[in-house]
Amino acid sequence: MKEGSTEAPIRHPIAWQDPDFTDPAKIDAEMRRIFDICHGCRRCFNLCDSFPRLFDLVDNSPTEELDGVKSEDFKPVVDACTLCDMCFLTKCPYVPPHEFNLDFPHLMLRYRVAERQAGEKNTKVERTAAEMAKMDRNGTLGALVSPVVNWAGNRDNGLTRPLMEKVAGIDRDAKLPKFVTRTFNLRARGEPLEINKQAPAYGRKAVLYSTCFVNYNDPNIGMATRAILARNGVETEIVYPACCGMPKLEQGDIAAVAASADKVSRELAPWIEKGYDVIALTPSCALMLKFEWPLIVPGNALVKTLADATYDSSEYIVEIAKKHGLAEGLQPLDGGVTVHIACHARAQNMGQKAAEMLRLIPGVQLSVIERCSGHGGTFGVLEGTHKLAMKVGKPVFKQAAKLDKTYIASECPLAARHIADGMETVEHKEPRKPYHPVEILAKAYGLA
Repeated sequence: MKEGSTEAPIRHPIAWQDPDFTDPAKIDAEMRRIFDICHGCRRCFNLCDSFPRLFDLVDNSPTEELDGVKSEDFKPVVDACTLCDMCFLTKCPYVPPHEFNLDFPHLMLRYRVAERQAGEKNTKVERTAAEMAKMDRNGTLGALVSPVVNWAGNRDNGLTRPLMEKVAGIDRDAKLPKFVTRTFNLRARGEPLEINKQAPAYGRKAVLYSTCFVNYNDPNIGMATRAILARNGVETEIVYPACCGMPKLEQGDIAAVAASADKVSRELAPWIEKGYDVIALTPSCALMLKFEWPLIVPGNALVKTLADATYDSSEYIVEIAKKHGLAEGLQPLDGGVTVHIACHARAQNMGQKAAEMLRLIPGVQLSVIERCSGHGGTFGVLEGTHKLAMKVGKPVFKQAAKLDKTYIASECPLAARHIADGMETVEHKEPRKPYHPVEILAKAYGLA
């Protein structure tokens, strides 16, 4: 047996339809097996709060070993996990193919699936998180009445935000994303672009998978991406059948994620057959399409084909630069850039593609932060976890504030907003607009 893994990590398919997957006794036995390994190692002590909670349980138990911890005390450990995958990818020496076969995030997912199946996810905050995970319903309604929704969700609204905290468990101090009236899909259809036939990459074709956040909350990310690609000769089509299901995955609703995988892969399959690449506009969605979906529905050939055809947006632009060369026109920026490498970009195991892409800008003054921002989706806005999200993100806020560049960017739009908010409220910096890295590149091209 090797001490620690010296091979690339692999993941096993998620056997969520096997009755053993949700068997309480078998889950408890696996949690105790894995938690005991974690207790003996403790390399992950400085990642999310799951590990300090686990180690405190052990250290404060009568035996100071895992056998002194009650199984009913495991839930706070599970609740602190945001499925960021950083322990699996960057810290744990015992992930598969090591014989210890340790996959902490997927164990937390298994617990949540069983918890949901048993009807135990029923607190105020858990019910709200489940409703917030219905991204397409929320986005459609939010777009219809965006002025009202945005007014009610404004953090400075002393009337609605205390009420939302009391009734729904949404922390009054959390900054909520705004909804747009004109979604990305609508804007793209109404604003056709001319393809640069002189560009070195002319002839490539790509489908932009809009993602729920870009479509309903921040179309500028999508508009910047398609403008950059048009400048570089890439023909694009906008396709958005449904949300990728990451918010549902966080809640343990794997059946809903499997349904999304089936629906989206069916709609994108004809485009792939016609020679189109697929670009997911946010890293969480790229992670789902590339890695999580094939583990959830391993027998679905269309999902496998989609996974092989999918790129993260920064990854795609870097590939164009390396294979073909970029179109001319990039100009120096009017200030430096701090780019945060999002956890779900790191989990794709593709390298720092956002940083690679931004280094294509002439004379760019670039600083890179590679640490969790703390947001974690609904985790970052709900009562009981928002303050923890701010605590986890504090080292990032502090580093970004110290660098004090003109632009702050992250591939994860929620992380970008969280960092900008933390710089303002925790580090007392002047408010600044958060960006996606493609928006910075579009600025350098004079396209935004």
